[in-house]
Amino acid sequence: MSYQVLARKWRPKSFAELVGQEHVVRALANALDQGRLHHAYLFTGTRGVGKTTLARILARCLNCETGVGSTPCGVCPACQQIESGRFVDLIEIDAASYTGVDNMREVLENAQYAPTAGRYKVYIIDEVHMLSKSAFNAMLKTLEEPPAHVVFVLATTDPQKVPVTVLSRCLQFNLKQMPPGHVSGHLRKVLDSEGIPYEQGALNLLARAAAGSMRDALSLTDQAIAYGSGKVEERQTRDMLGTVDQAYLFPLLDALAGRDGPRLMREAEAIAERSLSFDSALQDLALLLQQTALAQTVPEAIAGDLPERNRLFDLANRIDAETVQLYYQIATLGRRDLELAPDEYAGFSMALLRMLAFAPGAESAPPRPAPSSGTRQPPASRVPDASTTAAIAFMAASSNWPRCAN
Repeated sequence: MSYQVLARKWRPKSFAELVGQEHVVRALANALDQGRLHHAYLFTGTRGVGKTTLARILARCLNCETGVGSTPCGVCPACQQIESGRFVDLIEIDAASYTGVDNMREVLENAQYAPTAGRYKVYIIDEVHMLSKSAFNAMLKTLEEPPAHVVFVLATTDPQKVPVTVLSRCLQFNLKQMPPGHVSGHLRKVLDSEGIPYEQGALNLLARAAAGSMRDALSLTDQAIAYGSGKVEERQTRDMLGTVDQAYLFPLLDALAGRDGPRLMREAEAIAERSLSFDSALQDLALLLQQTALAQTVPEAIAGDLPERNRLFDLANRIDAETVQLYYQIATLGRRDLELAPDEYAGFSMALLRMLAFAPGAESAPPRPAPSSGTRQPPASRVPDASTTAAIAFMAASSNWPRCAN
């Protein structure tokens, strides 16, 4: 297979290429340049933010033939072999596969021997929280006082499961999730270098869908390129991700602002007919409501080149601030409750109906037109008093909305 996926091809090879982790890069670079090296590092963070990549860059910095420093040459045999995964003194261990105490003892016994080709033996233990309690106990003494030629780099997505006795022996760095702006900017750089045409709106969608993971963003970009036959266009990317265009969300909020239940359900059915993700629909609806609240309180924070800027301010004038906050809370709670709904459409439509029912002043909405003759008219519902309406609205806005037991 000659094609190399973007996530591997564009994996950073130096601190300068690493995006979004400046706080970690600065500390490590200064330590390397000043010779203040620690014997054990712990990198924590969600998937795809650069934990293993950072560990490999650190290994290159320690073993580059030009000397220990924050800028490895990248061309010496040590740098080249580390990049290709063939460096004998870089040992990568998947703790999910080597969980037992016997595996750890074998690693620690080999650590006593001097490096074969490099300056340091670097042990990268990925998902270290998967080690057994006995394995952690076995490594404590070596982790505290390892041989001078050994550096341990531990990586985990769940630091809460790492014993405090291990944490206290490591220099810990928490890697942040990538902001969407950083992700879309990096994707723009990658696609420009690859000569692939794209639309900025599509990159913004990919950046949001990646949820802070640069690796996921590059993988989704690969998928978008294949889906779009060599192009990354916004409409095709929306179809691929199953996300909802804001053009479909404004009619929903227009219907809510006008207390128009039938129109609200028609818009919900239109989203269902496109086979879009209702979880993404509620997420995008919450984002639009957040922008609406921002337009109401800090209008200068809304970008002047936002395509839907005028519609956003019109919506901000039609819905009062308290109702926007209520709708936002119901949208976020609706996402949480989708898994408990009879099906996703029922959960999505119920969240919309909840917004319609709990909005302030809903009890004073004009009555529905009478049904045509020959149909049975449902009994009139009791109009709640002010205290009941306030209690219902409070429950809707509360993060303690009752859930069914699993």
